[in-house]
Amino acid sequence: MSNIYAMRRANGDWFAFDVGGRLRVPVFNSPEDARISRVRNFGMLLFKAVALDANFLQEISRVGVGEEMDFCIIKDPHASLRRAKVIEHAQLALQIPTATEARL
Repeated sequence: MSNIYAMRRANGDWFAFDVGGRLRVPVFNSPEDARISRVRNFGMLLFKAVALDANFLQEISRVGVGEEMDFCIIKDPHASLRRAKVIEHAQLALQIPTATEARL
């Protein structure tokens, strides 16, 4: 199972942007895609690519923002973030390694 990456700042904040009053977190298939997108979207300059794990989904659920947040998969890091395809929480959860898989 390959990793999925999102952009996180040193203080723990995740990068998200507003679309119609809802937060959208872009996720990437590789850290290289995330770096390319970061250069093209200057709001991400203080963020770095971090591999997502099961703890990420638990963290989002605990703070109660999971229901107010969408995720979008960035297939082309050269394109606008707003063109990305929105993915369901359940679909994202299937792509994120569980704690057991991460240890292997």
